[in-house]
Amino acid sequence: MTRVIPPAALAGAMAAVAAGGIVAGGVLETGFPVPLSVWAFVAVCLITPTVGWLIAARRPDNVYGWLLLAAADCLGLGAFGAGLLISDPTLRGPLAVVAVVLSSLFTVFYGLTWVFVPLLFPDGRLPSRRWRVGAWIAAVAITVHWAGLLLGADAVYESIFARGNPIGLKGTPGLVAALAGAVGQGVVYLVALAVLVSLVLRWWRADVAGRRVLRWMIAGLTGTLGGFLLITFFGPSDYGAGLGLGLFTSIAALPIVITMTVFRHQLLDIRIGIRGHRIFLVFDLRPTVDELLTELGPSLEETEPVEQLGRLAGAVRAGLETSWAAVELADGTRVVAGEEDGEAALTVPAGLGRIVCGPKTVGRLTSEDRRLLGALAVPVGLAIQSVGLAARLVNAQEAERRRIERNIHDGVQQQLVALIAGLELARATGGDARTMTLLREEARQTLTDLRELAAGIHPSVLSQGGLVEAVEERCSRLPTTTTVIADPGLRARRFPDEVEGALYFTVSESIANALKHASASRIEVRLSLEEGRLQAVVSDDGRGFEPATADRGGLAALADRMNALGGGLRLASAPGEGTAVRAWVPA
Repeated sequence: MTRVIPPAALAGAMAAVAAGGIVAGGVLETGFPVPLSVWAFVAVCLITPTVGWLIAARRPDNVYGWLLLAAADCLGLGAFGAGLLISDPTLRGPLAVVAVVLSSLFTVFYGLTWVFVPLLFPDGRLPSRRWRVGAWIAAVAITVHWAGLLLGADAVYESIFARGNPIGLKGTPGLVAALAGAVGQGVVYLVALAVLVSLVLRWWRADVAGRRVLRWMIAGLTGTLGGFLLITFFGPSDYGAGLGLGLFTSIAALPIVITMTVFRHQLLDIRIGIRGHRIFLVFDLRPTVDELLTELGPSLEETEPVEQLGRLAGAVRAGLETSWAAVELADGTRVVAGEEDGEAALTVPAGLGRIVCGPKTVGRLTSEDRRLLGALAVPVGLAIQSVGLAARLVNAQEAERRRIERNIHDGVQQQLVALIAGLELARATGGDARTMTLLREEARQTLTDLRELAAGIHPSVLSQGGLVEAVEERCSRLPTTTTVIADPGLRARRFPDEVEGALYFTVSESIANALKHASASRIEVRLSLEEGRLQAVVSDDGRGFEPATADRGGLAALADRMNALGGGLRLASAPGEGTAVRAWVPA
């Protein structure tokens, strides 16, 4: 079984190799005691592996941290190889070969820092697809430069290695290799100048926040390329202030500006904190979905569904560090957190709606941002579903209120008005026995109608006798053969009012649909309690229909009612095969 090295451990090992090589190279080059200027130079060189380790360990999916570590390793191993060569100019044998190979990695370090470190800043991605060709050209040129230096003629090494290049090619091939290396170095430098121009153009088109970040990288790359020109002008044998400045700027300029931008502008969730007289690093760990929901949980429980969407939009904005975020419903309703002042940078489906995010406040959206948003889409989708369910329940309650109001107005209210008018007439005329009898019968009919109306709201038999008895009473007055089958012992059990009411009205609505629309000759109602579920199944032998194309009418509101109680409703039907409605709720 293959064991995978944890990213943090791998990043730490790469940083340790780089740091060890840089320190050892400085010591080997000067010997003890090491001058203070060399220690200062070593300290500056250690910036690259340190920042690379911080980013790679904190954001292992970001290529940029690993790029800095790779450049730092080339710098450290190159410094160690050069230190071996300088400390013993007469070095020979296998150790000399190792020293030459290691020192040649300086070319790779310069190529990475000239081209790829500024080009991929800060998220490890190319600024555009057009740069793919430039990146390939740079990679090939760096390889040619490295191979040319490694296999070049002795003259390339004579200034620091008395016996020349122990693995270099002799004669014309060696000169060709050295020439190819010089051409490769020139091509790399030209690509680096193109990268500098690209950075300037990006700065010109960027917003204020983007300009603040890019201007540092422009300054760093300018210093790096300028430092190389100083090294070329003064030459490796002229150990003066000009050469020292060139070495310093060519190696240290980019690591310094990267450090400043990462910490000052809090890129990659890393910043510097100050407490008292101590300065320390603070890792602004991006909250996970669980952490966000754990923090939001208590407030979500205390808020209405629509307000939940607002808080979730705020959580998305905070979690992804975007300028704004919005939750959109299918009907066009839009809840926005922040000021929507730009185009959407990312959109993810969430249930019956979607999440829309604006651009990040700093940098660009990464693959980790997309994964976080995809995970947040699940609770946001549930919240959107809750909003829709609440809206449908409110609409159903309003429709029921209007139905009751209409029935009272058109039925009982008119009967009471007529009864009052009859009583007034009887009082005025002295009302005989026949008139009083008619008024009494009219009052009884009004009472009966009131009871029927009340039965449509919440029948008294349901409150007094329970679900089974209420369903049996409802089915006993039907013009169609109807059978009620209930589990043994269910008749004597009682359940919460909302549970019994929901199932009773589902049965009533299903029966009404079977009678009105299905022309059923037989209806069967089954009531059961299984595995903590109270279930009702209403089936008929009617004409059936196609559920996908039919209007479910009142059953849609009942389905919402079941969902609100943690249950559900399923409808099964086909033309000529009857219909079965199955509803259940947790008991």
